[in-house]
Amino acid sequence: MRALAPDEVAQAFHAACLAELSALKPGNVHVFAAGHGMETAQFEAAAKAAAPALAAPGPVGRRVRAAVEASLAVAGCNTNLGIILLCAPLAVAAEGGGPLEARLAQVLEGLNISDAEEAFRAIAAASPGGLGASPEADVRAPASVTLREAMALAADRDAIARQYVTGYADIFALGVPALAGGPLERRRIEDAYLAFLATLPDSHIARKFGPGQAESVRLEAVALRTRLEGLPPSERHAALLAFDTSLKARGLNPGTSADLTVASIFAALIEERAAPITVG
Repeated sequence: MRALAPDEVAQAFHAACLAELSALKPGNVHVFAAGHGMETAQFEAAAKAAAPALAAPGPVGRRVRAAVEASLAVAGCNTNLGIILLCAPLAVAAEGGGPLEARLAQVLEGLNISDAEEAFRAIAAASPGGLGASPEADVRAPASVTLREAMALAADRDAIARQYVTGYADIFALGVPALAGGPLERRRIEDAYLAFLATLPDSHIARKFGPGQAESVRLEAVALRTRLEGLPPSERHAALLAFDTSLKARGLNPGTSADLTVASIFAALIEERAAPITVG
């Protein structure tokens, strides 16, 4: 895999964010329905603002902080903290060349306390819903561990943190395969999102409403995936929209599943754009 230039990384990130918004992801904001007091335009503006900051050469933590600050400035609220936390290591890996998973493992292994300090400031500024505090790694206090070590402390209760520890195992096992095999179309993105929602209790729901509610939504997603099999496009759309309406009526936002979906699209686009050019 060839190394990508910063402008290529920025373009891939922006494209991934817009692609995710184009899919009907039950419970999240998308082009078919707003939700949770937010509109698609806020996410579009945040993606555009974050892209150059995320791709600017520098360590992971600095990219996280710069991208979050740029997003908050245009969106006025937290729209993409989880996305940025997941995509910053991928962006650094993309600029290094070589197999993406192997390069990503090196990036994650090299994270330091400075990365944690920058990321902590970004997290505190974004103030995500349900944010708690850990005595070992409180984002409101100076960092005393590396960013990966901080993520390890939350890995058992947060799917985004777990990716830092496992080398993005969930993304490469669930999201990227669901996107493979053809053009990056809306149905494939919805399938990737549902793969996460039906397999992993959503961390954002768990933080705000407890693990029991997150597991309940996961089981609903399992049932929905079964109902969707073989449905014509119009009926599939109606079923997704009905679940979307139900989740939003209950105030349930599977935000972590959406973040993992964006990162999966970003990883797939990196691999696609970094594929070596062969001359026949």
